Amino acid sequence: MLHSGERAVQARVGLPPDPRGSAVVGATIPTVAADFLGQQRMLLLGAADEAGAVWVSLLTGTAGFVAAVDEETIVVDALPAAGDPLVGAFATERDVGLLALDPATRRRMRVNGKARRDGGRLMVHTEQVYANCPKYIQLRHLARDDVAAPRGPVSVSPALTASQRRWLAEADTFFVATRVAGLGADTSHRGGNPGFVTVADDRRLTWPDYRGNSMYMTLGNLDLDQRCGLLFLDWNHGHTLHLTGRARVDWDPVRAAAVPGAQRLVDFEVERVVEIAAASPQRWSFDGYFRLNPA
Repeated sequence: MLHSGERAVQARVGLPPDPRGSAVVGATIPTVAADFLGQQRMLLLGAADEAGAVWVSLLTGTAGFVAAVDEETIVVDALPAAGDPLVGAFATERDVGLLALDPATRRRMRVNGKARRDGGRLMVHTEQVYANCPKYIQLRHLARDDVAAPRGPVSVSPALTASQRRWLAEADTFFVATRVAGLGADTSHRGGNPGFVTVADDRRLTWPDYRGNSMYMTLGNLDLDQRCGLLFLDWNHGHTLHLTGRARVDWDPVRAAAVPGAQRLVDFEVERVVEIAAASPQRWSFDGYFRLNPA
């Protein structure tokens, strides 16, 4: 069921009540979804920390580290590691949005629910389970998994450095998490050709909102709570760049018309930055952009 923020966004873009998007949402995990989860090597996790700041974390493992143990329970054999903004966050149950993404096949599925730590694992009770289309996912394959590589240093700052600004400006993919108290969390994918994220300065960046599945879960959450988290990956070296801050949707059609493919623009103000060197042991090779990425 859609919440008030999602309905407000759908109404604003002129959709009828209860439009049919590209995803069928249920609370239980279909067999095909359970099989897909069991094959995954990476998982994106979005949640709020104790202060209410929203972050996205990356979890990795061998195939099977994510498993559906029944129709409403997922067990993840991994937790946010040292230096990650969400380390220790799941000692108590909290809202979580999961995104399982396979860049080699452009398949993805999202799970929203509640999660808590159980020893060295994460136990997730599902509330929303659905697949998404392959739009804007760049093709990559897992070239190697350097599990012996040491995790590098962690850098924390209130603003972006010059090298981090270049990282964002050259990115073709990032992940965004949102959360509304009492309504849950969500983690989603954003992709485009390099340059689709524009960086105004060390505290401000913008991305286009392209045509999607008409569900508007991210924008619907932002309509009610502007706090959100972003994660950028260095696919070649395993570095992660975590941002938390506030995002505002700009509905000005004139401004959007100046950006190819944009339905609207989203402006993000940085409040905190965490960069972790070699956070992931996985090294991904690039195979091609999604053919319908706006120019």
